[in-house]
Amino acid sequence: MNKQIYKLLLILELFLLGTSLTACSTKSNHSETAKTELTNRPISDTKFLMGTVCTIKIYNKHKERALEAGFDRIAVLAKETTVNQKGSEIDKINYNAGIKPVKVTPTIFRMCKDAYYYSKISAGTFDFTIGPITSLWRIGFPDAHKPKESTIKKRLPLVNYRNVIFNDQKQTVFLKKRGMKLDLGGMAKGFISDEVMKVLKRNGVTSAIIDLGGNIYVLGKSPTNGGNWSVGIQDPKAARGAAIGALPEQNATAVTSGIYERYLKVGKKVYSHLMDPKTGYPCQNNLLSVTIIAKRSETGDGLSTAVFNRGLKKGYKYIEEKPGTEAIFITKKKKVYITSGLKNKFKLFPDSGYHLAKIETVK
Repeated sequence: MNKQIYKLLLILELFLLGTSLTACSTKSNHSETAKTELTNRPISDTKFLMGTVCTIKIYNKHKERALEAGFDRIAVLAKETTVNQKGSEIDKINYNAGIKPVKVTPTIFRMCKDAYYYSKISAGTFDFTIGPITSLWRIGFPDAHKPKESTIKKRLPLVNYRNVIFNDQKQTVFLKKRGMKLDLGGMAKGFISDEVMKVLKRNGVTSAIIDLGGNIYVLGKSPTNGGNWSVGIQDPKAARGAAIGALPEQNATAVTSGIYERYLKVGKKVYSHLMDPKTGYPCQNNLLSVTIIAKRSETGDGLSTAVFNRGLKKGYKYIEEKPGTEAIFITKKKKVYITSGLKNKFKLFPDSGYHLAKIETVK
């Protein structure tokens, strides 16, 4: 989105050179100057929210209040969207499934409608009604287990985004069948990241990094010569902090779905937390991770899961048909496939142990 898909952490390598830059005119007063003056020593904080590590770094001077407002926004939305805490907005919707519509806050209503949209455009390879399945497997929690096939089959009919009914006038959400459950873990962090970005902008921030458990958003220009942030892509076979390559970005997001950090091992079989809405089992293909590059973090979140479930060839084709969206696919054989818009941007590190491959070679 824990609708929680545990995503691969992306590594931000910030090549910050020189002293602070000033974009204001000589006639600007102090408050106007504070909106645009940049520094290579950011105001930053890190907190554990939404079950993950969240970091905000602001490279404008005098923006301590903006930093606080950003974290306040995360805390409020995290509380409203969780499916692991009774009384949340999503919990109320799930509790009343098949009973009655539930009036929610305008923000949660918008988030649910957005989740419906990504479920629809992905033809259900991302489905925000996956809750009956994720709550059955519980991968990522101490009580995770492999369910009986009969139990999975019994719950599968409950997974269908088309059975979510919205009333725009009353701002209500209704799940048509008893037992249905929304799980926004697959796109909540992306939605919240975009909301934090809006808060920072309203507070005059023009240069910042938002990192919500690996959902990266880089706002504006980095205070360097050239202004691009260098966004590193995590090595899915190594410890956090090891990147296989990087790409320059401004006002963009990088969001990853992968199978290697959050999983359940039963005997010699490993099951990832990424569920296939059509089978009720963790998806099985040759991918280790998919990273989506887009202008909105919510887009990256919603599409990364959908694309992963499609597999390499179909997922690649799907992204190529989405204007303004690019992707990096990493396979279990350590091959890296990048969509056409990244061919002159993404740089694979020579000593990464991975190598670039062409999608045309995939059978």
